[in-house]
Amino acid sequence: MHFLRVGVLALALSSLPARAIEPFVIKDIRVEGIQRTEAGTVFSYLPVKVGDTMTDEKASQTIRALFATGFFRDVSIEAEEGVLVVVVQERPSIAQIEFTGLREFDKDTVLKAMNQIGLAEGRIFDKGLLDRAEQELKRQYLTRGRYGANVSTTVTPLERNRVALNFAVEEGDAAKIRQVSIIGNQAFSEKELKRQISLRTPGILTWYSKADQYSRQKLAADLETLRSYYLDRGYLEFNVESTQVSITPDKKDIYISISITEGPKYTVADVKVGGELLLPEAEIRKLITLKRGDVFSRARVAESTKKISDRLGSEGYAFANVNAAPELDKEKRQASFTFFIDPGRRVYVRRINVLGNNRTRDEVIRREFRQMEGGWFSSDKIANSRSRIDRLGYFNEVNIETPAVQGTTDQVDVNVSVTEKPTGSVLLGAGFGSGEGVILSGSVTQQNIFGSGKHVSIGLNTSKLNTNYALSYTDPFYTVDGVSRGFDIYQRKINAANAGLGDYTTQTTGGAVRFGVPITDIDTINYGLGYERTSISTFADSPLIYLDYVKTFGSTSDAILATVGWTRDNRDSLIYPTKGVMQRASAEVGVPGASLKYYKAQYQYQRYFPISRDYTLMLNGELGYGAGYSDTTALPFFKNFYVGGVNSLRGFKVFTAGPKDVQGNPRGGSHKVLGNAEFLFPFPGLQGEKSVRMSAFVDTGMASESFAFSEMRAAVGLGVLWVSPMGPLKISVAAPIRSLEGDSKQIFQFTFGGAF
Repeated sequence: MHFLRVGVLALALSSLPARAIEPFVIKDIRVEGIQRTEAGTVFSYLPVKVGDTMTDEKASQTIRALFATGFFRDVSIEAEEGVLVVVVQERPSIAQIEFTGLREFDKDTVLKAMNQIGLAEGRIFDKGLLDRAEQELKRQYLTRGRYGANVSTTVTPLERNRVALNFAVEEGDAAKIRQVSIIGNQAFSEKELKRQISLRTPGILTWYSKADQYSRQKLAADLETLRSYYLDRGYLEFNVESTQVSITPDKKDIYISISITEGPKYTVADVKVGGELLLPEAEIRKLITLKRGDVFSRARVAESTKKISDRLGSEGYAFANVNAAPELDKEKRQASFTFFIDPGRRVYVRRINVLGNNRTRDEVIRREFRQMEGGWFSSDKIANSRSRIDRLGYFNEVNIETPAVQGTTDQVDVNVSVTEKPTGSVLLGAGFGSGEGVILSGSVTQQNIFGSGKHVSIGLNTSKLNTNYALSYTDPFYTVDGVSRGFDIYQRKINAANAGLGDYTTQTTGGAVRFGVPITDIDTINYGLGYERTSISTFADSPLIYLDYVKTFGSTSDAILATVGWTRDNRDSLIYPTKGVMQRASAEVGVPGASLKYYKAQYQYQRYFPISRDYTLMLNGELGYGAGYSDTTALPFFKNFYVGGVNSLRGFKVFTAGPKDVQGNPRGGSHKVLGNAEFLFPFPGLQGEKSVRMSAFVDTGMASESFAFSEMRAAVGLGVLWVSPMGPLKISVAAPIRSLEGDSKQIFQFTFGGAF
């Protein structure tokens, strides 16, 4: 509106007779009416200055210039004996912005959005911007399905030429999808097709996921999902004919109708390879998953082109282009494909840039890289580098981009962007069971001390079972070749009676040095040597097996421990693994020269199977075996294996899923079996959020004196793992489905850590 006013005033001024302002030489300039605006600011916008000759034309220019600033709602010019008097009326400023009835959106987020269009406290009030903000807020409510929302604004004048703005919002109820109809389908049932899309009618969890609220973006995504579903099953001519979205007069119910044409189902008649073949054709054909006679699948075509591109990328052709050109025979309902390959120029890496590491040193990230600066580009090496950086556990996200270097055709940069997470933690653990009480434990760990990549841990466990003190230090790159070195010092005091394991106590003090030697990018050999001394205290009511052990071997024993192990880990992430295998084998031997002569061997196999983008199956298996290796020794009872608890066999109290002594106290065993199967999926309503996911699991296991199936326990349940800003939170609710007499059950278990 103020632009119209400027035009009218300018037109009026231009039509004034010459005598309206007699030309005069400006001796001085005075500004009147300003309250907040500095006089110097006004002078800076004036097109005239002292000494100029004032005319009607310059008066019009002056008024237009001052109105154009947006600071003033009225401007007039007067002349007093050679003094140019500029009289202005300032626009009010915004003193405050308030909202009434705003619940759907966060107030700070709305204020930030308004600030971007120029409406904020302290700024000049503009009615046009106010109307724009009001309409935008209404539009945002429409995207949330609140079609009955109403927004009205009130402008309240305040002292010192200020105004207060109030947005009164009547949000109303969100409109719900009452019906989704799919018309024209013949090959698949409407029920099957509805399972593929996200929009749905109200259900048990839709209050949280908002899937029963319509939005144009959701519908567009669902139409593309339907298209992919058909194209992946051979329907090359599938088409969405029309969509209809209607809303009832009360704006509470929405009806969606989708009309489709399926077309015929196509099979693959032939697959050819063309273009510049830098690789043997036989090798390229192995990468093509679409074969003659198969039902056409767009997903398999895309998978094949990606495999060929990645293979060429591993040879340095970062910009390889692979296209699958179809030839349709509509009469036979067949499609032939030719994969045209254009490898482009071979490129090399000019520079590797690391971004986002505010605490972690560059060298900690760079030493994990297998792609070198100045070397030929390799997509395999870059993917391997990304996995190695992710497996460090220091970052929530690791992203790598390979932009071309401007002005060149054979160079790329590798930009590594990381999002750091807290690597120090104060971990707390707890478990609850009927009549079992509370078990607490804790430790202080810094996995990346001073950003150096070195690990330091101080552990304190104060559960009613034991009290542990431990200090651990690890340098993962003790040598430039990646050989690690670590030290451990610990003291463990176990009061078994407090946990129902029998009336005895043990105190173990020891230390060790260990090394890890990388054999490949995913294989490491670990070995170490340590010493520990254990004192056992028994009592008159101690179980007989412990009294007999002390009588035979004495109350104090020592051991020289030699350890060796092998680890293979190619999981794609430590935080959110979706594929890969982790294997670990280890052995511990009490070597001659000390009183304890025994050995323990353990093996773990863990594998992640990607079912889809959001769903993963995890299988974990563990075996353990121990014994003495002379006629006069046996596996010490305090070296027994134990099973049970939130990190092994859920649904059972920690350490208790095993044999009992004559008094019914768990005593562990020389044999261990553990199996876990977990189906991992996103937390409802938080798809795409990598910090939290749920699982449905089956656990089975036992600790015993033999590998006997009769000793196996099992449980089923649900779990949640959340890598929260305060640290990892792991919750499980499990119900034992196979237990033995005397087992202690824990339905609800959790561990929680606070990070810093």
